[in-house]
This record gives sequence, C-alpha cells and structure tokens, in this order.
Amino acid sequence: MKATWRADLIAGAIVAVLLIPQSLAYAMLAGLPPQVGLYASLLPLLAYAALGSSPVLGLGPVAVLALMIAQALGGLPADVSAEQGALVLAAEVGLLLAAAALLRLDALSSLLSVPALRGFETGATLMIAAGQLPVLLGSAAVGFTLPDLMASAGQGGFGPVSAAWGVVALALLRLARRSRRRMLARLAPLLLLVSAMALAAFTPAADGVAQVGALPSLAIPLGLPRLEAALWLHLLPSAALVALMAFVSSLAVSESLAQRRGEKLLPAAELRGLAAANLVASLSGGMPVAGSFSRSILLHEAGSQSRWTLVFVCGFMFLAMLLLAGPLAHCPKPVLAAVIIVAVLGGFTLRPYVEAWRYARAEGLLMALVTATVLLWSVGAALAIGVVGSIALLIQRTARPHVARIGRLPGTQHYRNLERYAVECQPEVVGLRIDESLVFTNARGLVDVVLVHVHAHRASIGEPRRVLLLMAPVNHIDVSGLTALQDLHAALAAEGLKLAFSEVKGPVLDRLKAVGWLERYDVSLYLSHHDGIQAGEHDLRPSQADHDAPGQL
Repeated sequence: MKATWRADLIAGAIVAVLLIPQSLAYAMLAGLPPQVGLYASLLPLLAYAALGSSPVLGLGPVAVLALMIAQALGGLPADVSAEQGALVLAAEVGLLLAAAALLRLDALSSLLSVPALRGFETGATLMIAAGQLPVLLGSAAVGFTLPDLMASAGQGGFGPVSAAWGVVALALLRLARRSRRRMLARLAPLLLLVSAMALAAFTPAADGVAQVGALPSLAIPLGLPRLEAALWLHLLPSAALVALMAFVSSLAVSESLAQRRGEKLLPAAELRGLAAANLVASLSGGMPVAGSFSRSILLHEAGSQSRWTLVFVCGFMFLAMLLLAGPLAHCPKPVLAAVIIVAVLGGFTLRPYVEAWRYARAEGLLMALVTATVLLWSVGAALAIGVVGSIALLIQRTARPHVARIGRLPGTQHYRNLERYAVECQPEVVGLRIDESLVFTNARGLVDVVLVHVHAHRASIGEPRRVLLLMAPVNHIDVSGLTALQDLHAALAAEGLKLAFSEVKGPVLDRLKAVGWLERYDVSLYLSHHDGIQAGEHDLRPSQADHDAPGQL
C-alpha cells in the first residue's frame, strides 16, 4: 500500500509539471484567458477520480477540444464573454455525457470509426500547429481554417523579436525531445517557461513581445454558468460534437492503456467520470475537459497505480497556482505557442494513412476526407462527415451478405470455400456458408446471392436436390433476416429444392424454435455440416435433430 501511494505521488508530481504549461496554452488556444486552463485542471480531476475507472487517464484541457471550443465560442452574442460561453459549453457537455451514461449509451463511441477518429485528430493537430504559427512569429493573423488563416496572413504583420523568441523556444524544445534523458524531455516545457518568464520580467529582452499579461486572482470562481435558454440552445450543437469527441478520444486512450496494463476498463464508468468532470468544470470557472494521450502515457510510464494520482495532480496544480500567479503575467506568448506546436506535433505521422490506404482504400479515403474537412471547412463538419462516413461504410460492407459455396477437403470432415481450396462437392447438395448475421442491412440480398450459387453449382457440378446452409458464423437473425429466410425457402421450393441448416448456434436456434419456424417450413437441421452433406435422402427431421443435439451449438 505504501509503495502504491509513493508511486501515485511521484506520478502526480510529474504530470502536474506537464499540465501547467499545457493548461495555459490550451486555454489560450481556445480563445480563453490562461487561468481558465488552470481552473479546468483542478476540481474536475477530483470528480473523475471519484467516478471514473482508469488509473492513468490524464484528464484536463486538450488540444483537439481547444480547437473545437474556439470555433464554438466564435459566434457568441456580443453580451456574452468567452469565459461565460465556455462554462455553458462545459455544462452542456457534462449533461449530455450524464444522459448517455444514464441511458447506457456507451456504445456511442462506435459511431466514430478508427479511420475517422485518426483523420480528425490529425487534421486538428495540423490546424492547431498552423494556427499557432502567427503567434509564434508575432503576426496578428487569425483563423480556424487554412483558408481563413491564409486570407488574414497578408494583413497580420510580422514581429522579428517575437519570431526570434518563438524560433529559439521551438529549437530548444525539439533538442530536449531528442535528448536521451527522458526526465529532461518531460521537464523542458516548464523549465523553458520559467526561464522565459524570468528573462521577460528582469531584462529588456522581451520588449515588444506579446505576453500573457496580468492575471486576475487565481481563487477558484465557484458558481453556476449563465442560465439563459437562448445561449444554451445556441451552444447545444457544438456541445454535442465536443461531448462525442471527448468521450470517443478519452475512451480510445484509456482502452489502449488498459490493454497494455492488463486492466479492465468500464466504458459506462468512463462516461460517468467524464460527465462529472465537465459538470464540475462548469461550476469552477473551467472549460470542457477530456483525456490527453500524452499525459496518460506519462502517467502510465511514471508508475501510476490508482486514481489517487489525479488527486495528487490536483494538489500540485493548486500549489503551482499560488506560487506562479505573479510570474505567469510575464510569460511570452511566442514561447507558449512553441510549447503547443511541439506538443501537438510530437506524435504526428502519415503512417496511418498509408496503412489504411493499403488495407481498405475506402477507409483510407474517409480518413483523408475528414482531415481535409478539418483544415478547409470546420471541425463540426469533419465530425459529421466522420460519423456519417463510418455508418455508410458499415452499411456498404453489410448490404450484401457474404455467402461462400463450400466443399469438403479430401480425406477430412472440414469444409472450405471452393474458390480458395481444392475441395470435393456432391452434385445433389449445394453447400453454402453464411459468413455474417442476417439483419435488416443485408437481408434483402440473401435470396439473390444464394440463387447465384445454386445456378453456378447446377452449371458446373450437377443438378442439386437441396441447399444446406452452414449457419455457424450467424450470431443473430432479426425479423428482416427471418423474412429473408422465408423468401429463400419459397424461391428454392419454386426450383424444386429443399432447404436445410447445419451448426445453428443456440441463441439463434432458440429464436427459431420460439416461433416454430423449422417445423412450419419443414427445414432439416444438422448438428454438423458433414452430417448434413452425408445424410442424402435420409434427412433428419427438425424434431429428431433437436432430440439428437441437446447441447446446441
């Protein structure tokens, strides 16, 4: 127990060091005062620690959400400040995630496929880095998309002194990342910020360079967000997208680390934890929060053993707020921009695009399309395209059930696809294997696919008398699938063929029995496909098959 506490304490201290500069930078990236990032890194961590399930999820402000928040807050009414909008946004994100947890909708994470998620994250990464270049170079250019950024670049000006600060900071951070001393790489952002603040405060080196400026009191501003229906309705669509992205990205991070650590993750608990963290952020002056991949990896590598680590992170962050309130005002913005650029581009790679293109071109195109939409249009449109594209690809893949004509491997009782193996087929039996569940998305194509195989069998092997379906891969048959089987039975009967099943799984067989389907349509049932092939004219009736197969597959 003592060793666990020690490990959690050390991990908490290390992550707090990284979270301080990131909290400041990501708040400014979202168009919010820097102290908002610090507020979002305190009490929300305690809320997640109480209700979440991952001991290594580094919760707090994250770069991708910061970009989404900035776009969401861009169209606020004139009388609503960005800080007030962020509180409402965090409250709506928390309520939406809480509703999803209450309704057990943790399966919502599957709405965004891995290619769509990676395409979005890569696009957001590139857009964040591009958006910070003007700050790094002392330019006033702004924009949330590349066209907007390029349109304002010509009128943004250029600050040579600011650019010098930014380029030097960028070079130092890159050198630190290449260092073999891992601790130096982790502490480099904080050491750089402290050094930059000292130079700016005590020397004229930062004259003419934009700085964070005087911060208000860092006492946590507890209170409710603005309760105006028009404001909440205005931000609700953006909140839904932020909530979806927060949950999907956080779950992806925590699940990958849980597998690596041999731990069990509870998606429902993750929903509750994220909901509570965002609701608390809305009551404590923060902004929407989610899990960060870089901080989560750091928690894992630092040896975090339990969610007490987040409690320690909160404590160290609070101490930092008390000690750094004055010096933070002198922090040069180009240095913060360099911290953001190095952080978000640290894991950038084009390998996922190459692998997706080689493995499944449609998914590779979806990944590229989502990335391009983030860069050229908006993050909201990119998320919508990612969700719709993922669903469309799923429907396209399942719209026509895969049915393989199978035969026996010589000398065995194993049956394989005759297009892939040299197999033996009996003229009187068409052996087919249905390779997926029969549901509404693919049921309409069943009859046509089976008849194509029947006609091919008749043309190449001989005149069949029955069709035997190997049903082992079928995990579920919905009402549409049942109707398709009835249509198949009628179509085969019209051609003088009987229908038979083999290796039907127990849950599927239970449903067929519940409506007396096998008896009604006089469909024979076999425990193994080999038995069905060998039965010939001596078909087992359904009642006898049920009696002979009490175990059910």
